[in-house]
Amino acid sequence: MKKHVGLIYGGKSAEHEVSLSTAFAVMQAIDFTKYDVVPIYITNEGIWRKGEVLAQPFTSVEELVIQGEGSTDSIAQLFREGSTPIDVFFPLLHGTNGEDGTVQGLFEVLDVPYVGNGVLASSAGMDKVVMKQLFDHVGLAQVPYMTFVRYEWEHAREQLLEDAENNFSWPLFVKPANAGSSVGITKATDRDSLEKGIDEALKFDRKIVIEQGIDAREIEMGVLGYNETYCSVPGEIRPKDVDFYDYEAKYADASTELIIPADVTEEVKEKMTAMATAAFNVLDCSGLVRADFFVTATNEVYINEVNTMPGFTPTSMFPLLWKATGVDYPTLIDRLIQYAFDRYEEKQQIQYTIK
Repeated sequence: MKKHVGLIYGGKSAEHEVSLSTAFAVMQAIDFTKYDVVPIYITNEGIWRKGEVLAQPFTSVEELVIQGEGSTDSIAQLFREGSTPIDVFFPLLHGTNGEDGTVQGLFEVLDVPYVGNGVLASSAGMDKVVMKQLFDHVGLAQVPYMTFVRYEWEHAREQLLEDAENNFSWPLFVKPANAGSSVGITKATDRDSLEKGIDEALKFDRKIVIEQGIDAREIEMGVLGYNETYCSVPGEIRPKDVDFYDYEAKYADASTELIIPADVTEEVKEKMTAMATAAFNVLDCSGLVRADFFVTATNEVYINEVNTMPGFTPTSMFPLLWKATGVDYPTLIDRLIQYAFDRYEEKQQIQYTIK
């Protein structure tokens, strides 16, 4: 009997359009002989709209934008009412309210299987400050960084600027702590651009990270698993005619070069695999993660971050890494759904009463 998969996409997030592209790609690749798909669209205003059960995929991204009144007051009823129960949810949401643990908390309260990382991994993986602190805890090498919140910036601007200038060297990268797809990230080469970059990042979050820029290649590795982890071949990102791999380079600039597998030594690959696995475990991840690294000319490896809901179109790095490792896109989707059921089944063993 076919399982009903609830694809959740859109969202009240700066990455709304990215989510639509991801959902369309997954809908084209999912095995409709094994699954029926229930589209669930979240508008930019946070309204949830559930579509009819699909026996075949939509033919355009525009069809994903389901019309109707929808619901914000009783989301649980939106899922439970009607004749079509959903067996597993597949959230394809990026950024705030999607991969930050909030929607994962909803699934936990509803006690339903769902694809991807849980509440802890999603929230910690979204918050670059918490993530870096956890990486420090297990001894993962990172570039030097500092962090502060809006209140500190408003009351001690000059001191924070001096701290950055005294403790680091140019260039620096300024990032909102809670944002994905490089939204709000700028490169600072002097005090003026640093100040402007901080103001820009504060549009997207109250918490800021400033990182030391280094001369290094950007290498990424995919991780899959639940209890047991598997790492893909590494892949290199080479943006062209831009200072760094920003939002435009990721989603609008077709000239960015993805080199898979990356030209790295076996020693570097082994180090990346160990570090990616350690990052996956310290965040208590499940399902999927893309681990991003800096590799210098002398083969020093620094972990930059992990993404608990990486870009997931067929041309995104994560699926391409697994394709090069021998796992094609439909199989990848199938495996993630199975991990969701595995985790849910194990959760049922937990006792919630004291006898």
